[in-house]
Amino acid sequence: MEQYLSLIETSPLFHGVAEADVLPLLQRLKVRKKKYEKGEFLFYSGDAVPYIGLVLEGAVHIIQEDYWGNRNILSQIPAGFFFGEAFACLPDAPATVDVVAASDAVIMQVYVGNILHAGQVLTPDQARFTGNLLALMAEKNRLLTEKIRYLTQRSTRQKIMLYLSDMARKKGKATFVLPFNRQQMADFLSVDRSALSAELSKMKKEGLIDYHKDKFTLRQEH
Repeated sequence: MEQYLSLIETSPLFHGVAEADVLPLLQRLKVRKKKYEKGEFLFYSGDAVPYIGLVLEGAVHIIQEDYWGNRNILSQIPAGFFFGEAFACLPDAPATVDVVAASDAVIMQVYVGNILHAGQVLTPDQARFTGNLLALMAEKNRLLTEKIRYLTQRSTRQKIMLYLSDMARKKGKATFVLPFNRQQMADFLSVDRSALSAELSKMKKEGLIDYHKDKFTLRQEH
C-alpha cells in the first residue's frame, strides 16, 4: 500500500490526518487492495457492500442496468476518488447500483465498519476520518437533493431555467461558464440532447439568455 500513500493522503477521506498517521490508520481499518480487469464487476445491485472503494489506479463506472440489459452510466470514478460509502455505512442496505471497472483498476477497500460499529473510543485520526466521511456524505446528499429539484420540473425549459438560475446565484452574477458541455448538461438534467439544444436556441431567440459554447448570460424577460 506504501506505493499509493501520496494518492491516499490527498483523498478528502484523510483530510487532516497527519502523513505519519495515514499508514497506521489504514492498518487499523484493515484495508485491502484488489485488482480488477476492464469490464469486471466490483459488485452488483443487491449485493451487500461492507467497504468504501478508493480508486488507486484506473477508473470505475457506476451503472444501472434494466431487466433487458440496457445500461446507463451514472458516473465515472477516477483515481483518487471513492464510491460505495452509503452502502458501507448502512450494513443492512444492499447496493442499488452496479460498479464495473472502466479500465484495469486497483481499488483500496476501506472497511469503515471497523470504526463505526466497533463500539470503541476513537483515536484522533479515526475521529478525523469519521468526520470527513460524514461531511462528504452530507455534501453528496446536498448535491443529490439539488439534482432532484431539476428532475422534478415538468418540462425541459423549466429544468434549464432552474439550473441556469442556480448557477447564476452560485456565481453571484448573470454571466458564467457552465461546468458541462451540451451532452453532459443533457445527461445531468436527464433530457435528450437535441431537445436541450432546441430549447436553448428558443430561449436565446426570445431574449431570455445568450450563450457562446459554455459561456451563458441570463437576461431579464421582456
